[in-house]
Amino acid sequence: MFRLLLLLITVCSTMHATCQSADCLVFEARDATAPPPHIVLISGDEEYRTEESMPMLAKILSQKHGFRCTVLFAFGPDGAEYIDANNHKGIRRLDTLNSADLMIIGTRFREPEADDAAHITAYLNAGKPVIGIRTATHAFTGRGSFGGISFGEFGLKVLGEQWVSHHGQHKVQGARGVIEEGKAGHPVLNGVSDVFAPSDVYGVIHLTDSDEILMRGAVTESLDPASAVIDGEKNEPMQPLAWLHTYTTPDGKGTGRSFCTTAGASVDFVSEDLRRMVVNAAYHLTGRDVPSEADVEFVDPFYPSFYGFIREADYWKNAGLTPEQFGLGKSPVVPDPPGSPAWPFRPTPQ
Repeated sequence: MFRLLLLLITVCSTMHATCQSADCLVFEARDATAPPPHIVLISGDEEYRTEESMPMLAKILSQKHGFRCTVLFAFGPDGAEYIDANNHKGIRRLDTLNSADLMIIGTRFREPEADDAAHITAYLNAGKPVIGIRTATHAFTGRGSFGGISFGEFGLKVLGEQWVSHHGQHKVQGARGVIEEGKAGHPVLNGVSDVFAPSDVYGVIHLTDSDEILMRGAVTESLDPASAVIDGEKNEPMQPLAWLHTYTTPDGKGTGRSFCTTAGASVDFVSEDLRRMVVNAAYHLTGRDVPSEADVEFVDPFYPSFYGFIREADYWKNAGLTPEQFGLGKSPVVPDPPGSPAWPFRPTPQ
């Protein structure tokens, strides 16, 4: 009896694992009538501002769609309390994946310690679903592995593609979503018709016939959402922009499903239908009925900064951003990186 009680206590504590410190951000499911699915959203990239976009998505998913959401961040070194997107080893609380039903990841070339990587390995070996955005195709790097999947293979083996190239002219040309022929009725595309990403489109060359392409990205003349699609071979064929993939678990004993889009800069999420497609994918991959037109209005005003590397020494330390600043009722405003083009197509603080 004692052993049974101890087991129940252990299981319950794992199921309800949460952040008891400032190391992550938790959004409880609003109006949940049953235990809600748990989504862990992992930020941590130097270029596309997932520290901004992941809390925004978590607010929508938790407050409008009944998911419990935990957002993870990369922090500065040596126990720093500030977010540091440039620190490749800074992501904390990957143990929250132990109770996750879905992982949404947008990291770039991260190098988790072995103990942290073990939580990702266990998650994947359970065959649980994954949503990857933008740089998740090259989410990790280094000599470590997730069991039978090396860090560098994560994108190719779990999402179906790795880093290949920029297909459009970076910071000059954008990408317009074009629904793949015959896929307009797919539930992930419910209510989705107008996706525009100023971050351009990646080259995609490793998908196979077993992958299900849902949308392609047409290179546009400029970063203006109304700009025309360019003529010529650059769009012949158009590169895949969003697809579904089946991955083999690291231990080789099972499979799991993933959805990937190479859109995903924080400014890309100005596109209502890009937000809707990711929300739809969360429903689809967790086995829930996808709404005909999911509500994806921002919960709090969203002021995304433009994408680009920030190479200024001590920038993140001086900025002093913390997870709490992205909580409910809060709308941080962060300056664009140096050299950003003018992009007057997003909400601005009044």
